[in-house]
Amino acid sequence: MAGLLNTSARPDTASLLQAAARVVSYAAVRLFLAVFLAATASLAMEAREKRNWGTLSGSLESNSIYYMHDAGLDPSSSVNPDDRFGTNNYLKLDYMNGRFSAGLQMEGFLPALQGYDYLVYGNGRKVILGSKYVSWQDDMYGFRVGDIFEQYGNGLIFRSYEDRALGFNNSLEGVHGRFDWKGVHLSAMFGRPRLYLEYAESMVRGADLCLSLSEMTGWDAASLSIEGSYVNRYENLMENELFADLLTTNSLDMYSARANFDWKGLSAKFEYAGKSKDLPDAANREMLTGNAILAELGYSYRRFSVLGTFRRLVNMNTMISLNAAGTGNTLNYLPALTRQHTYMLASLNPYQVNANGEIGGQADVYYSLRSKTTRSKYWNFHVNFSTYYTDASHTGGRSNLLWRDINADVERQWNKRWKTAVLVSIQEWSPSHGMQESTYASNIFVVDNTCKITDKMSVRLELQYLYSANYEKDWMAGLLEFNMAPHWSVTISDMYNHGSSGKHYYNASVSYTRKSTRIQLGYGRVRAGYICSGGVCRWTPAYTGANLTITSSF
Repeated sequence: MAGLLNTSARPDTASLLQAAARVVSYAAVRLFLAVFLAATASLAMEAREKRNWGTLSGSLESNSIYYMHDAGLDPSSSVNPDDRFGTNNYLKLDYMNGRFSAGLQMEGFLPALQGYDYLVYGNGRKVILGSKYVSWQDDMYGFRVGDIFEQYGNGLIFRSYEDRALGFNNSLEGVHGRFDWKGVHLSAMFGRPRLYLEYAESMVRGADLCLSLSEMTGWDAASLSIEGSYVNRYENLMENELFADLLTTNSLDMYSARANFDWKGLSAKFEYAGKSKDLPDAANREMLTGNAILAELGYSYRRFSVLGTFRRLVNMNTMISLNAAGTGNTLNYLPALTRQHTYMLASLNPYQVNANGEIGGQADVYYSLRSKTTRSKYWNFHVNFSTYYTDASHTGGRSNLLWRDINADVERQWNKRWKTAVLVSIQEWSPSHGMQESTYASNIFVVDNTCKITDKMSVRLELQYLYSANYEKDWMAGLLEFNMAPHWSVTISDMYNHGSSGKHYYNASVSYTRKSTRIQLGYGRVRAGYICSGGVCRWTPAYTGANLTITSSF
């Protein structure tokens, strides 16, 4: 692709050599840790064979970036050149012996990578015991003491989980118990939630009940269940001068009612959630009640399937602490219910949920054509549509467009060695997040070809184009990936904004995989914008730098 890896402002050679030396030194440390894990795994397996001492498993993940000065980036939205280095590291160990299990996770941010809330709200430079637990499970009972990961229903009122791509961990330090018997599933929890590198001063308690009517009545032809949840957050802030004239109680009550039905190829889900008066965000000084509706209807028959989702949110952003802010200060789970793209230009401006007031939904239709004589030849068709508006009750009777997109993609497997995918995505989005009526539009076109040269060698080529009369206007992008299974992979890519800034966002990486250990070394320039995982996004500043990623497990 024209202009690939061409930029008007490259870092100087001295900086590049310094970065390479720094990355190699850290690579040595992480390789040592990987070897240590492998040796520990070998000893654990040997001990298990000789004596029934249970099973020890673990994993290591390390992501480090050396940031370089790049005069071609806008200083107002890029990493400060003085912040040269960042590294996020996770070491997880789990032990199981029959019904008993225990584990811990050590985390090191030395300091945290740029764009992570750890850097702002946790001092950014710390080694912590990120999680720990002791658990006992059998068919009917289960108990866990330590850090708890749990979700009630679709997460509208509560979800505690970890997402390392977002720098997100809101696990609950406390106790959790469950009871299962003949279609009755009951669980309860109590503890304090994690807030970045510390624990919040708030306390959370909750309970969830599921009644599987089909299991209780022996109705095997279908699945029908009704569910309900309750969550309470308590935070003593009434004596805080910032909230003294605002709060009437230290407690927030949330509840959820759900129904799920599956019969043959038909599925239906419904959830209603509500919450008592709460601050919808850290800057708001008015206590408001909230509610949410989520409904899904799907049907599948042979090679055809369709799924529709509707959601309405009113003041449903729920913070772990009213005295904090940021992406990680979230008690519930409100992902963007739109198509989650992996292509560079299609994910350039992702939709951000308006938890204070949105209404809309999405629909997906899938169809597959398969050859009756050759399994290596097929067509896959997919059409997706989504649209969201500000809720009229939240905006004083006015409803503005937040997001609308329509996506159509076709995948064709020509033979055993050649596959082609084509995507057309038309996106319209509000730059003011619904505060004004004006919107921007983007039209994205992608062609993705994969060719298997041999059984162990393959090459993939992506060509992308974005046409827009708004914002940053036109873009083009390309990606070339060469794989030599099972060990090596080399990737080179570039995004070029030829319609506005004239900037290239180039990237090159090489990775090596050996059994369960993978090492990747890369270098490139990253555009300021949102990085999303599972429909939840965080902001990242622009930067140019060298990246080293190591993952290993046993």
